Amino acid sequence: MTGEAMDAGRPAGTRQGVILMASAVMPVMAIVSLVPVLPMLSREFAATPGAEVLVPMMLTVPALCVALFSPVAGWLSDRVGRKRVLVAALFLYGIIGLLPLVLHSLPLILAFRILLGLNEAAIMTVATTMVGDYFEGKRRERWIAIQTAVTSLSAIALIAIGGILGEAFGSRGPFLLYLLALPIGVAAALVLFEPATTARSDARAAFPFRAISSIIAITLGAALLFYTLMLQIGTILEGVGITSPAVIGGVGAVANLGVVLGSLLFRHLSTAAPQRLLAAGFALSAVGYVGVGLSSAFWPTALLTVVACVGGGILLPTLLTWVLRVLPPFARGQGTGLWTGTFFLGQFLAPILSIALGQATGGLQATLVLLGCCAAAGAAALAVFGARNEAGLRP
Repeated sequence: MTGEAMDAGRPAGTRQGVILMASAVMPVMAIVSLVPVLPMLSREFAATPGAEVLVPMMLTVPALCVALFSPVAGWLSDRVGRKRVLVAALFLYGIIGLLPLVLHSLPLILAFRILLGLNEAAIMTVATTMVGDYFEGKRRERWIAIQTAVTSLSAIALIAIGGILGEAFGSRGPFLLYLLALPIGVAAALVLFEPATTARSDARAAFPFRAISSIIAITLGAALLFYTLMLQIGTILEGVGITSPAVIGGVGAVANLGVVLGSLLFRHLSTAAPQRLLAAGFALSAVGYVGVGLSSAFWPTALLTVVACVGGGILLPTLLTWVLRVLPPFARGQGTGLWTGTFFLGQFLAPILSIALGQATGGLQATLVLLGCCAAAGAAALAVFGARNEAGLRP
């Protein structure tokens, strides 16, 4: 085999890649589709004790489940097979996601959102793992870059569609989007095949944690950088006098396009050493963070936000392709699950970190400057490390 995994003589191709990309969009949908109806849900459940905490948790608890259970989902796929886990998770995701349409208890809806998150962990982990199983080299890098771009673009579209469904059908309208998981599940069952690598898994071999530990640590830092700015865009723009939801939403959409641009740059620069690519991504993030932290006007703030997101668009596919390259086939599911869980842990921790640092530094702007300086230090360290590796020296 050269460049692609095969099973029974079949090469993976565009059909398999497209289905895996569509699957990877499902976890994004769990959060962003409900954003437009969050005020409606808050009013609907205002009389429920603890609603001020429980309603926002409807958005965030699936991400926490991905952070906690992705390694388990990956381990399971290493043992029982990728396709079986992915197809089952897609169907369960679609069914469980639709249930809030007929539920009127906030605690019960939250319980099903937790179950949704378990399946979300399986979908995200196994879809990404199968990209690593099916493709190698430049083809793998191409599909990872496409995945980063597709998930960023889908976030823009799903927020808009969630708003349209909320306008048409009320607070439960966006839950209709979970119907999309069912045809994707059917397509996965018909078109995907079990990668040959999983058929020869060695369950007795030790998991290579030492080989990927540094990648996992860098991933947590990259995720914190990626999500802190994304989640604070509204507050940042209010600080420079912008309160219009339409303008804030527009900047958020353009920021996501910055991630897409970063993933395209990754594709063109992917022949470089991962340390050099990571150094470039962290450097762009540093420029964006420090600039936004020091800016007091709208246009520089908006532009520098996009610059930081371009850096994030380089960081994510670089880290993911690096970890897939390092992992042996028998541990690819568990290792990808650990990477995915770490990334979503960063999403969960980002707002907590920004609040804690804001209290310690005196505000959000100082926090952004501090994080930018950390990103710059990371970029410098990675540049030195990459240069020493290329010179044949051990760090």
